Amino acid sequence: MKYLCLIALLSLSVSSVWAQKKLVQLWETKDLPVPESVLFSPKTNLLYVSLIDGGGSDKDGKGGVALLNLDGSVKDKNWITGMDAPKGLAIYKDVLYVADITAVSVIDIISGNEIDCVEVPGAVFLNDVTIDDNGVVYVSDTRTNKIHVLRDNQPSVFMENVTNVNGLKFIGDYLYALAGPELWKIDRAKKVTVLAKGFELGGDGLEPVGKGDFLVTCWGGLIYYVHANGTFDLLLDVRGKMNTADLGFHPSTNTVYIPTFNNNSVIAYRLE
Repeated sequence: MKYLCLIALLSLSVSSVWAQKKLVQLWETKDLPVPESVLFSPKTNLLYVSLIDGGGSDKDGKGGVALLNLDGSVKDKNWITGMDAPKGLAIYKDVLYVADITAVSVIDIISGNEIDCVEVPGAVFLNDVTIDDNGVVYVSDTRTNKIHVLRDNQPSVFMENVTNVNGLKFIGDYLYALAGPELWKIDRAKKVTVLAKGFELGGDGLEPVGKGDFLVTCWGGLIYYVHANGTFDLLLDVRGKMNTADLGFHPSTNTVYIPTFNNNSVIAYRLE
């Protein structure tokens, strides 16, 4: 009897470890013109949302960045205006970096003023941004399959032939990148380890959720939970209903923020 109880407890323990994660919707903020990326800032306790408000490649001056409170209420819909088609966002100290087609906009988050705009030579479709612990900025160009780097706001090419590269995240000494339907881990010597592959669509947003696990979005309407061992579970499939672009994540509350792009909203979910 004791052995049967022990087996039952072990079985329950294993099943709880591998239990399917799920997303529970918390709120939705509408009337945001083509939101592409959401970034949670623990310093300001705000959500920064890039708004394309037009075509993804159009240099039309209609884009910008909005500020949302953590309950989804709008703090400032027009915090930054006059951009073109802003996408990925990253913060280092008090500076926000925004990918905007062929340039990276550098914004003082205290004043809300643009302090620099770095044109990236040869860029066509700059997409996501991440920053290492030393303030070195990495930005993906999905159309040219390149990852660029900005050191002291001076651009150069970090890596080429990264097919359809989009989502980026620097953690410790490694750059994690979504290369089409694969998740790569890249060291400083540019050695690549493929951590996961086989997503149904090309990856878009990438966020770590602890213990080597990640959330991955695909713009066409898929959200995956990627385990540290490379296996992954499909959390959400809303293809044909809405887009799931470059997500944000609040680690202490397990809240996931999804910009729906053409559905013009941001939806918050709790990861359970």
